[in-house]
Amino acid sequence: MFDAHIHLNQYKDIDRQIEQWQQAGIEGVAAVSTDLRSSYETLSLKQRYPDFIFAAIGFHPEQPLPSSRDITEWENLLRRERHLISAIGEVGLPYYTLHEQQHDYLEHYIAFLDEMMCISKRESLPIILHAVHSHTPIAYDLLTRHHIPKAHFHWLKAAPSVVKQITDSGYYISVTPEACYRERDQDLIRHVPLKQLLTETDGPWPFSGPFQNKATSPIFIEDVIKKIAEVKGKDIMAVQKQCKQNMLALFEPSALNAAGSEENERTI
Repeated sequence: MFDAHIHLNQYKDIDRQIEQWQQAGIEGVAAVSTDLRSSYETLSLKQRYPDFIFAAIGFHPEQPLPSSRDITEWENLLRRERHLISAIGEVGLPYYTLHEQQHDYLEHYIAFLDEMMCISKRESLPIILHAVHSHTPIAYDLLTRHHIPKAHFHWLKAAPSVVKQITDSGYYISVTPEACYRERDQDLIRHVPLKQLLTETDGPWPFSGPFQNKATSPIFIEDVIKKIAEVKGKDIMAVQKQCKQNMLALFEPSALNAAGSEENERTI
């Protein structure tokens, strides 16, 4: 089982936690970043767990845009540590923090996401997107304009017609533990072909339902897999196998072993 989107740097006592997750059957995670500092932290974790982590670096859109100085340093980090990096992310467009009177400011975020798309294309790296509701089509249009071959829409909320555009283009969509107790997410499972479906927690983000008052961990993925199998009428093991294949197809198997070289001994 794999967690396709987790904020690993936000967990405490990470060594003990990863050991527990592995014992529970978690084979790997895609660790995303939210800013310059967390990008460094994510790559440091990648060095410690090269066979467990797919590392992604980026700037979360539900916050102020990064300074030009941070962007320059981030790009230098990307060039210097390219061998450790499996994706650009998470990046995207603000929705929850963008107030009605700020919609003109959205254009600045669109321009920044366009820049991230250019980097994704140049570096041949998949891009992990936070783009929900009315902003999903904007992100999708940028993907197609730049001819980005690999993208992951994490925790997607979008109209069925938009979901179809995304899947028809070969992009991936993930569902969270909310799928275990929300009809909206179960409906998303019905609309996404199994070959393009991923499982994620977005941990340490908390969940309700059967996960109420429980610390979020990739171990929740087992319940998500079971729900996908139930909704799609598939065998649990077949779903688990396909979701694993999807994860590896998105992030490239070689990326997991890239950090085994001498280059990875450098200190970030």
